[in-house]
Amino acid sequence: MRALVSVSDKCGVVEFAQNLRRLGWEIIATGGTMKLLQESGVEVINISDVTGFPEICDGRVKTLHPKVHGGLLARRDDESHLQALRDNGIEFIDMVCVNLYPFRQTIAKEGVTMEDAIENIDIGGPSMLRSAAKNYRDVTVVCDPQDYQRIIAEIEQSGNTTLETRLQLSAKAYTHTAEYDMCIATYMRDKAALNEKLFASFDLVQTLRYGENPHQSAKFYRSADEVPYSLATAKQLNGKELSYNNIQDANAALNIVREFSEPFCVGLKHMNPCGAAIGKDVKEAWQKAYEADTVSIFGGIVAVNRELTAEVAELMKPIFLEIIMAPSFSEEALAILSTKKNLRLLQVDMSSSSNGQMQYVTVNGGVLVQALDTDTLTVEESMCVTERKPSAAELSDMNFGWRIVKHVKSNAIVVVKDGHTVGVGAGQMNRVGSAEIALKQAAAAGFTENLTLASDGFFPFDDTVTLAQKYGVTALVQPGGSVRDEDSVKRANEFGMTMTMTGMRHFKH
Repeated sequence: MRALVSVSDKCGVVEFAQNLRRLGWEIIATGGTMKLLQESGVEVINISDVTGFPEICDGRVKTLHPKVHGGLLARRDDESHLQALRDNGIEFIDMVCVNLYPFRQTIAKEGVTMEDAIENIDIGGPSMLRSAAKNYRDVTVVCDPQDYQRIIAEIEQSGNTTLETRLQLSAKAYTHTAEYDMCIATYMRDKAALNEKLFASFDLVQTLRYGENPHQSAKFYRSADEVPYSLATAKQLNGKELSYNNIQDANAALNIVREFSEPFCVGLKHMNPCGAAIGKDVKEAWQKAYEADTVSIFGGIVAVNRELTAEVAELMKPIFLEIIMAPSFSEEALAILSTKKNLRLLQVDMSSSSNGQMQYVTVNGGVLVQALDTDTLTVEESMCVTERKPSAAELSDMNFGWRIVKHVKSNAIVVVKDGHTVGVGAGQMNRVGSAEIALKQAAAAGFTENLTLASDGFFPFDDTVTLAQKYGVTALVQPGGSVRDEDSVKRANEFGMTMTMTGMRHFKH
């Protein structure tokens, strides 16, 4: 039995080759792999001794030869194939262990040139994988070091891998080459300014119990690119498996958290914040966020952007919550909250923000793609369009409200005071309807003076300004852009209110 070994990822390959030799296999190797195995005392055959042809073109051509692909592709049950091998002095190759040049890692490097990228396009590797995978009935194909142990165990047990294993490894190899080619195609198409194709690759994280409703099946996949504020790479420390709705809601909460560098807490239900606040620390942020809506937080999701301490854990513990997310949990906090066996505790990478991410939304028969809305303008006094300019406190609340309202379903209105939400109006068919919900909520909680109102879209009429003034709003922030903007400005001036227009809307449908 003979194995051809040529890997870029050399993790575990020496032990794998040593075990194959122990089990009586011959090892054919190329380039750097051959050198490593020889230095480790593994007896190997140079690929050039098999092909009778030297490696040429700086190693670009070494395995593209009939003595390699004939040995891989020949059917052992076809006499004409066997005769062709005998006539041409070709021996079987029973295993290919190959992984490919690190193209994805190369193009991810800062300042990489196109020449560097092209030199990391593997040609011989994918060809060998595909040949071996096609002839899986007789050939074992290995592209993942995680499979080494399983393969050795099967050979030890029965002298070769099982047909079932070879089929699985074949499928895995085709997936590997498909993803590799997809990455190259995406890169080259970008360089060539071609955009009529979209390639996507995601790995299964878990099969979910059900989807949005119990009669819907669902799965959770992650992309190959690791990004911050991602549930796909979060570490679950306690609680039940996440559900489809948990994942949707938790992702929405994380998108809000990424807006803030100061200590911050958000409570969220059904994709909308029900309470959000900044504070001098997480304890104060939690208390303010919780008090913003003590009813809606029941069964909700909470996310903070600082380590969750024992003191905060004690405050959260009596409340029924589905998920708590933080960049870290103190040992004491984890011990306190882990007594609630169903409470999901998630440690999430919040180390940095990542711009340039794309957002995918499926529609019947298609996919919508857009850049993730990670840009949020700082509200400044220069954006003021009214006679009265905002005070420092009003400007601070304008900035807080502006960062929250972009994450509320349109039409969205958020009312804030002193760095926390006091009213949220989401998803209404007209803006004044959302404003009425948010303002009544604020009034019911006793907030009726010196409030700030933020709107994700412009005011088409002055009715929202008029309503806001009746409920104690003195400052408004909105994107502007209506043909009737002047009506709202005039009304605000009549009431002595201050208003800023950012010039950037944040619809969230």
